[in-house]
Amino acid sequence: MSALEFTLLIWVGSLLGGFLGSLIGLGGGVVVVPLLTLIFHVDIHYAIGAALVSVIATSSGAAAAYVREGYSNIRVGMFLEMATTTGALVGAGLVVYLHGSVIAIIFGVVLLYSAYISVREIPQPSEDVPPDRIATWLRMDSCFPSGDGLENYHVRNVPTGFGIMFIAGVLSGLLGIGSGAVKVLAMDKAMKLPFKVSTTTSNFMIGVTAAAGAGIYLSRGYIDPGIAMPVMLGVLAGSFAGARVLSRVHVGMLRMVFAVVIAALAVEMIYNGFSGKM
Repeated sequence: MSALEFTLLIWVGSLLGGFLGSLIGLGGGVVVVPLLTLIFHVDIHYAIGAALVSVIATSSGAAAAYVREGYSNIRVGMFLEMATTTGALVGAGLVVYLHGSVIAIIFGVVLLYSAYISVREIPQPSEDVPPDRIATWLRMDSCFPSGDGLENYHVRNVPTGFGIMFIAGVLSGLLGIGSGAVKVLAMDKAMKLPFKVSTTTSNFMIGVTAAAGAGIYLSRGYIDPGIAMPVMLGVLAGSFAGARVLSRVHVGMLRMVFAVVIAALAVEMIYNGFSGKM
């Protein structure tokens, strides 16, 4: 395979990854890392470095559109970034101490659990549940556009969400996935935000989280421009396309796509980790 063919194939795969990541708040890294390691046999450390760069591009591309359209909750995102950036620095610092197979297994387990929890039904809070005092103090409650106009919602369980976001940051720095999967689950399941608000706010946050970890990967020489550039350009184009179709996609379909895609990738990553192929 020539260098041009290799680059084009990576770009196409990253384009699809960015499109899917933009729709479900994953940032594209969840597809890019398995793509590079399983199909193109790129060392997982370099794959994670390229994925972190692509996550920054995804956040820049999709987040601006979502903020303009009124989906993202800026106050929630800025507050939770304090936890995720700290976690990302911790996670990136652990990379040098873990073998690639161990990282692949952790990657797969995280995604497999994310697939399960994303389709598990959790009762939503009833209207008589008192507002979260921290959310009220920080004025996090907001609204988002729906088919019937603006729909109001309340933010719940802020301390729980903050703790989960630290874990999400560690996973971002360690796995290069932007931790969008965990962020979406934290906001959707723990903090009770509407799913579209969770995914778009995740897209708003992941760039800052990824940048914290990417700096450490860059200092250790794990970011190869020949790999990172086509990945970044593909994911960026895909994220713009995903932002355009989000408002027309049913939430139930988003959840199902989310679960099926990451479950399949999780099984493959775990298998290759245990078999020593990573």
